Amino acid sequence: MTLPEAIELQPAWVGLWLNWLFFGAFILPLSLLIWRQSRLAGVATVAVSLIGAGGVFWLFGQLGYVKLLGLPHILVWTPLAVWLWHQMRRSGMPVWPRRIILVILATIVISLVFDYADLVRYLLGERAPLA
Repeated sequence: MTLPEAIELQPAWVGLWLNWLFFGAFILPLSLLIWRQSRLAGVATVAVSLIGAGGVFWLFGQLGYVKLLGLPHILVWTPLAVWLWHQMRRSGMPVWPRRIILVILATIVISLVFDYADLVRYLLGERAPLA
């Protein structure tokens, strides 16, 4: 079973959330390339998100669809979230990039809440495959 097939077996809200996550972590950051002051934030967010996604696919190949799949997000998005917070609050950052970064940041933080909760559950023994 592939990762997309395993995701399809989950409740519908999981698929909807993952679609939003794709938009918020990969598509929306590209709009930050419009402004010089936010270009680095856009490139960094897409690059880090690609690394995180690659880690999820790799971990899926090693362990299957388990609660530990959020670990790559935790490792790369936690520092990114802190950095984006500082970028958003930087003087000279135009209003629209601030708003976009806020949406990206909210998306990443919500994902991290799920990921940290799943990591704790995995560490406490919930290791059975989810699909």
